[in-house]
Amino acid sequence: MIGSKKKIGIIGTGGSARETLLCLIDGFGTLPLKIEDIVCFFERDSHLKDNNVMGVKVLPQSEFDPSVYDVVVGIGDSALRKKVVQALPVNTTFTNIIHPDAIISKWVEIGEGSVITAGTVLTCNIKIGNHAQLNLHTNISHDCEIGDYFTTAPGVNISGICKFGDCVYFGTNSSVRQGINICSNVTIGMGGVVVKDILEEGVYIGNPVKKL
Repeated sequence: MIGSKKKIGIIGTGGSARETLLCLIDGFGTLPLKIEDIVCFFERDSHLKDNNVMGVKVLPQSEFDPSVYDVVVGIGDSALRKKVVQALPVNTTFTNIIHPDAIISKWVEIGEGSVITAGTVLTCNIKIGNHAQLNLHTNISHDCEIGDYFTTAPGVNISGICKFGDCVYFGTNSSVRQGINICSNVTIGMGGVVVKDILEEGVYIGNPVKKL
């Protein structure tokens, strides 16, 4: 991540993008680098309001050059993140940003363009697809297989041997029983408890969760 010869571009300036920047800042530690020299935000031209956020410059997305920047998309909404990724130039390269306080064993596979924040614990034999965002204190247990554009809010707990499709989103403090399958394009609301397979896309809330 930090060893790349390219600069780092964070697409978006919302809360997820700014928390992504915090992961980078904490990851720099004592390295003799200035964050503002190698990192910038990119924002859609039509949404560009500020040219500086948290001491880091903001550039219009029309100025993005994939030969200069490795990218991570700092957008919390799974479907919108997917749309933004697919609209980037085909030669775009993506980086992973992982907070130094995350606990990740060597038996975990994480796809490109992913953000892993502080306090996250990933145990063993876990496979996570591209462009995931795991927020504060997410816990994922053994033998889980998770698709692309996976998103967790803070405090999510996922038991072992679960399998999820693409664009699955878990709200704050939601949890999943062991051995659960969830199809693509599913949102689990805050505090939701999943105890049965979910085979139909949609929004699910409650304990146990039921489809809205």
